[in-house]
Amino acid sequence: ASAYSPAGARPAVARSAVARSNVQASVFESAMASFEKDFPEFSKRGFGPTTKAERWNGRHAMFGWTAIVATGYAQSHGLIPDFDTPLDLSVWGPLAATGDATITNGRAIILVAHVHALFVSLASALAPFGFQDALTLNMKAGEKDESPYGLFVPIFGEGGLTPAAEMANGRLAMLGLVATVTTAIATNTPFMEVVNTMLGGMLLK
Repeated sequence: ASAYSPAGARPAVARSAVARSNVQASVFESAMASFEKDFPEFSKRGFGPTTKAERWNGRHAMFGWTAIVATGYAQSHGLIPDFDTPLDLSVWGPLAATGDATITNGRAIILVAHVHALFVSLASALAPFGFQDALTLNMKAGEKDESPYGLFVPIFGEGGLTPAAEMANGRLAMLGLVATVTTAIATNTPFMEVVNTMLGGMLLK
């Protein structure tokens, strides 16, 4: 289920017993089966605790990390003009307000860029080109969800541009976001400062 696979019907991925993880996430797989039983209309479209949804969540997490690093690079190299200058409330109106102050020019530019990326992502996911993967399962074409990957993704022999590698990278990206946000909240440290520390101080200069 690559992002560049045709959006038409694709058979469910059948992985051998050797390729599959020896330690299965039975709790998660039973939850998936329970969700499919209770909400069949959502499940057959790929929503909820499904492999399709996990793959797309991982893709968005990977894109998020790309945007985070790009934002830090742009900030530290002066590519965003007047980054710390607050917006003029008389010009931008209440949308720029945050409490008694206004957001900075840098934050506004980043926000607008992320909103644009969100809508481009939605457009490409809901109405993809023929070579792209859709956000939902193609019910009309009889597309079925992939079988669960288990607790550990079987990456041995599955390196390169493969569905298993994409799933593993997506899980790491999601876990990284959770860990970074948790660290930022627990230590009362700005998110980008935590990312910068993770990268050895090479991102923000």
